[in-house]
Amino acid sequence: MSNYIALIHKDSDSDYGVSFPDFPGCISAGETIEEAGKMAGEALTGHVKTMLEYGEKVPPPSTLEDIIVQPENADAIAFIVVTISQPELEFVPMTAPSENPPEYTPA
Repeated sequence: MSNYIALIHKDSDSDYGVSFPDFPGCISAGETIEEAGKMAGEALTGHVKTMLEYGEKVPPPSTLEDIIVQPENADAIAFIVVTISQPELEFVPMTAPSENPPEYTPA
């Protein structure tokens, strides 16, 4: 399991937005902070799953201290921790085709 920091953003005319400094492009939103947090978990889980499917490495989580000091994160109104468990990759053994496959007989 890994704990990632999500930033909560709020403009006066919008829902609460969520972004992940460790995952550029992974965003979510919600009408309340609670809903935004729930949606953030779903967004991050899907994002990580897609990364793994494409053979990309999942970055290690940054610390809150590292995230707070970044100027681009100054507009965050809150920080939440999103915990994900990386999906286990299932190994499915493949069988090699035999040299003499059985004859196909139409029914």
